[in-house]
Amino acid sequence: MKVEIWSDVACPWCYIGKRRFESALAHFAHREQVEVTWRSYQLDPGAPRDPGKTVNEILAQKYGASLSQAAAMNERVSAIAAQEGLEYHLEHAKYGNTFDAHRLIHLAATHGLQHEAEERLFKAYFTEGRALGDAETLVQLASDIGIDADEARAVLRSDAYADEVQADKQRARAFGVSGVPFFAVDEKYGVSGAQSAELFGEVLERAWAESHPLIQVGSASQDDAGPCDGENCAIA
Repeated sequence: MKVEIWSDVACPWCYIGKRRFESALAHFAHREQVEVTWRSYQLDPGAPRDPGKTVNEILAQKYGASLSQAAAMNERVSAIAAQEGLEYHLEHAKYGNTFDAHRLIHLAATHGLQHEAEERLFKAYFTEGRALGDAETLVQLASDIGIDADEARAVLRSDAYADEVQADKQRARAFGVSGVPFFAVDEKYGVSGAQSAELFGEVLERAWAESHPLIQVGSASQDDAGPCDGENCAIA
């Protein structure tokens, strides 16, 4: 079974959705047969690498709110994140363009480290206040998960994996994705937003049942192969 997840590493609900999906997957009996692929998505593709503004200032500008109102919004989402075991410090978050971060995730995928890259980048941004638009910061984060620093630096100095990021974004448009996180299961079921672990679990169970139907072979004779159906189960 295949699950594709579109997210942006500067999206607070994406990190929350990641934890909730992981919780559902941990309780899914067939989790070893689920292939999870992370897809790139940018909420603000036009953002500069270093906008010189705080997250509260960006949020206030986006929604026409005051700085105190923006701070209150971030406090609410931080409280929700804490319920999932995540520690947010949005007052220290360094907003910036995430395109290179997504290229780094594609590099990590070639080393079988895509999941580790997603987790490290999320934590770096939301917990540690690291600037994901800074190339040397990304090199260090890549090194943290086992990618050679020189390789990561060479990739970031080139346009490597730019086409892969754009392809993910184009695939999102084909699926009608207009916001993240977005989860596509077997290209059939779409889950938008950081839904509950229970809902993710239900979708996984349903998708599995439909892709692995139980086919009954043979028929039971009345004489020697009658099935028990509750009250009708004679014991000789």
